Amino acid sequence: MPVEATDDAFWDQFWADTATSVQDVFALVPAAEIRAVREESPSNLATLCYKAVEKLVQGAESGCHSEKERQIVLNCSRLLTRVLPYIFEDPDWRGFFWSTVPGAGRGGQGEDDDENARPLAESLLLAIADLLFCPDFTVQSHRRSTVDSAEDIHSLDSCEYIWEAGVGFAHSPQPNYIHDMNRMELLKLLLTCFSEAMYLPPALDSGNTNPWVQFFCSAENRHALPLFTSLLNTVCAYDPVGYGIPYNHLIFSDYREPLVEEAAQVLIVTLDHDSATSTSPTVDGTTTGTAMDDADPPGPENLFVNYLSRIHREEDFQFILKGIARLLSNPLVQTYLPNSTKKIQFHQELLVLFWKLCDFNKKFLFFVLKSSDVLDILVPILYFLNDARADQSRVGLMHIGVFILLLLSGERNFGVRLNKPYSVRVPMDIPVFTGTHADLLIVVFHKIITSGHQRLQPLFDCLLTIVVNVSPYLKSLSMVAANKLLHLLEAFSTTWFLFSAAQNHHLVFFLLEVFNNIIQYQFDGNSNLVYAIIRKRSVFHQLANLPTDLPAIHKALQRRRRAPEPLSRTGSQEGASMEGSRPAAPAEPGTLKTSLVATPGIDKLTEKSQVSEDGTLRSLESAPQQNSAEGSPAAEEPSQVWREQRRLSNASASGQWNPTSEWVLSWKSKLPLQTIMRLLQVLVPQVEKICIDKGLTDESEILRFLQHGTLVGLLPVPHPILIRKYQANSGTAMWFRTYMWGVIYLRNVDPPVWYDTDVKLFEIQRV
Repeated sequence: MPVEATDDAFWDQFWADTATSVQDVFALVPAAEIRAVREESPSNLATLCYKAVEKLVQGAESGCHSEKERQIVLNCSRLLTRVLPYIFEDPDWRGFFWSTVPGAGRGGQGEDDDENARPLAESLLLAIADLLFCPDFTVQSHRRSTVDSAEDIHSLDSCEYIWEAGVGFAHSPQPNYIHDMNRMELLKLLLTCFSEAMYLPPALDSGNTNPWVQFFCSAENRHALPLFTSLLNTVCAYDPVGYGIPYNHLIFSDYREPLVEEAAQVLIVTLDHDSATSTSPTVDGTTTGTAMDDADPPGPENLFVNYLSRIHREEDFQFILKGIARLLSNPLVQTYLPNSTKKIQFHQELLVLFWKLCDFNKKFLFFVLKSSDVLDILVPILYFLNDARADQSRVGLMHIGVFILLLLSGERNFGVRLNKPYSVRVPMDIPVFTGTHADLLIVVFHKIITSGHQRLQPLFDCLLTIVVNVSPYLKSLSMVAANKLLHLLEAFSTTWFLFSAAQNHHLVFFLLEVFNNIIQYQFDGNSNLVYAIIRKRSVFHQLANLPTDLPAIHKALQRRRRAPEPLSRTGSQEGASMEGSRPAAPAEPGTLKTSLVATPGIDKLTEKSQVSEDGTLRSLESAPQQNSAEGSPAAEEPSQVWREQRRLSNASASGQWNPTSEWVLSWKSKLPLQTIMRLLQVLVPQVEKICIDKGLTDESEILRFLQHGTLVGLLPVPHPILIRKYQANSGTAMWFRTYMWGVIYLRNVDPPVWYDTDVKLFEIQRV
């Protein structure tokens, strides 16, 4: 039965109660009750929302000076956090917050009418923004004494109240537990407002911008800049170690972490912006798609994206990079000093943030690659990839890690940086080796491909593309890494693997391209790889003599039914794993995970560029495809069938795919084997002669010979280096959106903000 909106005694009981916590509100207001009110007395639910927003607006107006006012603001904030998901899950209610409530503009104080006609959502968002810079509630007051009048919240310049030193702000305020907790509660409400996106099914047209985010990040929000800076600085300045003293966190409970986590989640949601289609109308109605430099921003642009893309000071970049690297490395520090620091759990949010920084701010990307600091990001990513490879619930983490490495690998500097010796001894479940960061990358990728779970197969292309992109710059591979690459070639070039799916042969092309790049551009330091190629020369001869007649093709596919998995560990000398490492474990049965949309194939994810003599890149996408024998075939067959074929060939040796002689011939003739065959032709007789002459079985002598050998003038003319650079597209933008919200859904379990509501963006599954 409807309760009158004027019945204050009834409505006040919802927020006047002192000392409740957000957990209490969730316990006191069960889901069934909210849904019942929504269905049976909708006017009461509407009044409750309207009144709660009104209280927040009043709190923002008055500046929340009394303890009672602060308590009311917190309780309204908790109540709205509880109720909003149930408004969003019902399509009939979704427009409710965007409708105007008469006189609700500013608590009905009879100001001019258009001010009063604000939709409820806008009033709520502006009130939250004001409350996040409210002296003595969420920020330190700047008053000298209590005699001074209260700071006027309307004239207050929130840029002087930024929460943490860092980008654009030099002063680090005294930590204040109460302020941190209040900010956290308001940010949780803000994140809940933004979460309407979870209740819409994934759509490839990125036209569905989130109206909550759009308004909050627009010029209507006068706190946009200080809030963006506060969130970014709070995340990047956080040091979970506890002021550099090991084990400190065991003595002092760290109240900063929940705020940092909430800040990271709000930040990545505000930056959910499809850069591939980010043409927005300018003032005169034409559209511009330019990245923001210091030109005027187009139209109603997302200011958070705008500010992020404009950061340019070296010291700001250094602060951001150091902060993210410190936090990403935190779980690794755990492994060799157990319990010495607090273990953070928000590495997935950090990876999304790092991705956004590199994607929206090219100057930041170049800064990251300018020094070996990029390795402080690389090593944690490889650690996560290796650790998660057997865990079905962490397939999203695997993807984002690989996407970041794909993005970095498109830049020459990344390949060059990988030559730095790897000396950090993070215990990882990989063979022990002595070598460079390139060796680490190859050894981890080999491990993912040979002992990850089935759902990672679509990533094989990306993994090998990364290796191809860096290969022309790798000065000296270790014997362990060289053997791993040849083991992959062996596994991928078995006839039944090549014939069992339409796209499998691409993996062989990628590996041959790696070998060609290293032989042509880095022969001198790579005697280990040359030796491994000579030892496994039969694999190359088998490829050159691949059968193409139908009976042979059918025979190969028959063999598949009896053969073991293509990528078993046999044939790859698995050395002992590093000391102190634990094997990568599958997910615990019953672990929750969220579904992800499919990612585009590698030909959609990347754009081919050719490296010119002077090192600059020239895009090949618009130019006619080169058909040089050594060129890359990866874009030569239509790749739409790629995912589907993969799926079918995984499911069984399904009859759906019928390889023909013509098909095998079409790509066999393009296998780039010339360089390797020439190398074998020149070196094999020489190596055999040494062995006979000296009665050698010792490889060190052969390696010494190969180190001093040369193929100058004996190899075909070097092919141009091809780089496949990541290119933004709406497919990946949609993938990031589902991944990000899936992470946020699963990480917010206390209180369970979205649990058991009818989300549409993804499915919640149990492993």
